[in-house]
Amino acid sequence: MLPAGLRRWLGGARTGVKICGITRREDALEAVAAGADALGFNFYAKSKRAVRLEEIAPWAAGLPPDVGRVAVVVNPGEDLVRGLLAAGIFHALQFHGGEPPEFCARWGGNFYIKARALRGGISAEDVWADPAPCLLLDAHAPGEFGGTGRVIDWGLAAEVVRGAGRPVILSGGLNPHNVAEAVRLVRPAAVDAASGVERAPGVKDAALMRDFVAAARGA
Repeated sequence: MLPAGLRRWLGGARTGVKICGITRREDALEAVAAGADALGFNFYAKSKRAVRLEEIAPWAAGLPPDVGRVAVVVNPGEDLVRGLLAAGIFHALQFHGGEPPEFCARWGGNFYIKARALRGGISAEDVWADPAPCLLLDAHAPGEFGGTGRVIDWGLAAEVVRGAGRPVILSGGLNPHNVAEAVRLVRPAAVDAASGVERAPGVKDAALMRDFVAAARGA
């Protein structure tokens, strides 16, 4: 069952906030205190924010139960996905690579998040064709999967949201200074930040997270 933090924005009660790239317990607790609805943990080994399950499991399992815990994977092997699911810590998987719909549906179950990069040449129709129950719109950078700090085309993102018929999370270069405008223009179900609320890759800034949440909700 999905926790209250996810259900609130999936049901349209308010704009959700997901803080991604959590690597430290103190940052997770600060994000929760700031009002985040969900936290993302990156299991892509080449990421600057990569974590290992055995390192975070002891404290991640003890986070408040109403806050969503999302495991982010990039073209994962079945052993990794199986291990993440067996841990019983995460409420959802976020597939951030080129995983085919069949793979996502097999391992993600009734609810998972699929990231789609709004790179040049992609249309809203291309994104809508993905059957994922929840979409995440992110920037594209060769060899990188999220956390690039690049802002995406908000006009295209708004078009995707209007016709998606399911929750859409907006990501890509969001920070406390631009998230309110992004929410007003795009109207996503939730917003997602990683680099925009950090002092360094994988090290969050408590004040930036508080300001980000406040700006997103204030919009």
